[in-house]
Amino acid sequence: MQTLEQIQDFKGKYPRQLWSLFFSEMWERFCFYGMRGMLTFFMVHQLFFDEKSAQLQYGATQAFVYAFTFIGGLFADKILGFKKSLFWGGILMIVGSLILATDPKQFFFLGISFTVIGTGFFKPNISTMVGALYKPGDVRRDAGFSLFYSGINLGALLGGYICIAVGKGTMLSSVIPENLRWNVAFGFAAIVMSISLITFLLTKKHLGPIGDSPFAAKGLKGKNWYDYLVYAGALAMVPVIMAMVSKTEYTDWFMYIIGPATLLYLFFEMRKYSKAENKKLFAALVFIVFSILFWAFFEQSGGSLSIFAASNLDNKLLGVFTLDPNSVNNAANAFFVIALAWLAGLIWIGLAKKKIEPNTVVKFGLGFIFLGLSFYILYYTRYFANDLGITSLNVFTFAYLVMTLGELCLSPIGLSIMTKLSPHRLQGMMMGMWFLASAYGQYVAGILGAGMSTADNNAPPMEKLMAFTAGYQQLAIYALIAGAVLIVISPVVRKLMGEVK
Repeated sequence: MQTLEQIQDFKGKYPRQLWSLFFSEMWERFCFYGMRGMLTFFMVHQLFFDEKSAQLQYGATQAFVYAFTFIGGLFADKILGFKKSLFWGGILMIVGSLILATDPKQFFFLGISFTVIGTGFFKPNISTMVGALYKPGDVRRDAGFSLFYSGINLGALLGGYICIAVGKGTMLSSVIPENLRWNVAFGFAAIVMSISLITFLLTKKHLGPIGDSPFAAKGLKGKNWYDYLVYAGALAMVPVIMAMVSKTEYTDWFMYIIGPATLLYLFFEMRKYSKAENKKLFAALVFIVFSILFWAFFEQSGGSLSIFAASNLDNKLLGVFTLDPNSVNNAANAFFVIALAWLAGLIWIGLAKKKIEPNTVVKFGLGFIFLGLSFYILYYTRYFANDLGITSLNVFTFAYLVMTLGELCLSPIGLSIMTKLSPHRLQGMMMGMWFLASAYGQYVAGILGAGMSTADNNAPPMEKLMAFTAGYQQLAIYALIAGAVLIVISPVVRKLMGEVK
């Protein structure tokens, strides 16, 4: 088995272990984004929620998914280690997907609850293992995370397009009976999650000591009962999460409590570290706070944009391709990430060699600028609409291209900067906080989307078009302001970051 030093002393642009983590994450993201893409549409058209309630429910469900990444990261740091945590999370996600495949209408919240907890154990820890493949200060780290991010999005592209298309009957309708379409759509998630877990099990030996439990790292034995307590506790939380995701008022209370409690715990942990390390942690908090705003706007894709796609888009792309608008909404962003992520990574490396690479804070600011421009494009779709309120899929897709440029400036760099700024013993927790920020973003996204929706599900498309695009104009303004603020304060944040680039 390779030592950590041998793994980190790799030649070329990428460590070979990155590829196995790439494929495990790719299939897990198929499972996650496949379900994410179905949630709002399924709740409106199969569970018959009104559009406002569906978006609030979407925000609540996604908030719990990301909130549990903090808890999963914490248990990985303290007890399980990243490898066991990832495996356990994968098992829970498979169980949740199988429950949904059995009867998605009757067991919707039960299946979602297993998936919520499973994602919490899986998601933050595989990202942390990617960071561990690099030595501190290795300039290839951002490029590695950009490649890893393309793996995330390859899974998101496949799952985001296929699952909703199968459920709606725009794909494989000739071979899947109408009454089983949604069962099969959710079943796909279980199949690919199994592939993800098998891939990890077959390749984890190449990770050496990366991801081992803290007890194994210290040479301690006889602590397996701690693991079993974590497993039992996770299962005991299923009915709790089931109750909380089914009633959004419980989500409100959870979000009021978990954020402040997390900050208090972080401040408690910070007492153990030096002044320089604490400055870096405060810099990490700046990135985390702004990421909440970013995801609150960006994650309209799973809520209001899902309804917008179903109600207000034609199905012609470039005048040639006939595509399901909801599938395009779910998959366009992932497609553009795959097309552009490798290029973004190479651009950062090239600029770094010439010593003109923008610092991370400015990259975050640019992310908001692109995001704001994309929402202005979504606002302008109202000027391409016909008399019935049906507008251009081409313009809508172009907005996703611009939005993706913003995401590439922020999200893969965000994963990387959390591992750079965090002390080794807090990396799982800080990665969890990064995803907890996403939870707040998802939560606010649901509230913002509900605010844009018309009161009547059966309102004419033109009324919905005007309501949604007016909301997107407001989001554009807020995103541009946030980007400008980040660029202005970048010198202050850079001082907090110390030697970290």
